[in-house]
Amino acid sequence: MAIKMKKKAGSTDMTAMCDVAFLLLSFFVMTATAKIPEALPVDTPASTVQSKLPEDNLATITVGKGKVFYDLKGREVRKEALQLMGQKYGVEFTESEVETFALMEGVGVPISNLKQLIGMKTADRNKAGVQPGVPKDSLDNQLKEWIYNSRIANIKVNDKELQIAIKGDAKEEYPAIKQVMDILQDQKINSFNLVTGLRATEK
Repeated sequence: MAIKMKKKAGSTDMTAMCDVAFLLLSFFVMTATAKIPEALPVDTPASTVQSKLPEDNLATITVGKGKVFYDLKGREVRKEALQLMGQKYGVEFTESEVETFALMEGVGVPISNLKQLIGMKTADRNKAGVQPGVPKDSLDNQLKEWIYNSRIANIKVNDKELQIAIKGDAKEEYPAIKQVMDILQDQKINSFNLVTGLRATEK
């Protein structure tokens, strides 16, 4: 006569697994960096070419919605460029303002409004209508001056020539992009990067 043993339901202790999950979650939360929203988001044209922009020695000109924004890589380069722009336009920036500017993402205001922009919180700077764009007209071509002084600053700080990238909205009219290209060519800058979005290759 065979004796049948009752089967007990198996149980697994999940305490260790929960500990590991929370440790991983804590690690990713603490090491992640928040992406700062762009003041001028643009929909770049699609391309199948893959090439990365340089991490430093780079200035990016963003064109969209009839506005132009200017961004510069490197904190020390940004500080030096700001000081040169201040000297050019007779605007004196405090040490605190220079330090804040070095951490900002980009500029989309005339130099006369820059102190006010620097004094704002990051969230307020990126609100619609706050930044009307950098002037680029023939009578007040501040974009040209930003590029010129940034090139001087980059050579002084990094001893390297500044590279330029144009990030244009796919819906932006060509004359606006051409105007920026003309400003670059007036300074003998004939080589620059065009920022595009990656699209899948057709099979």
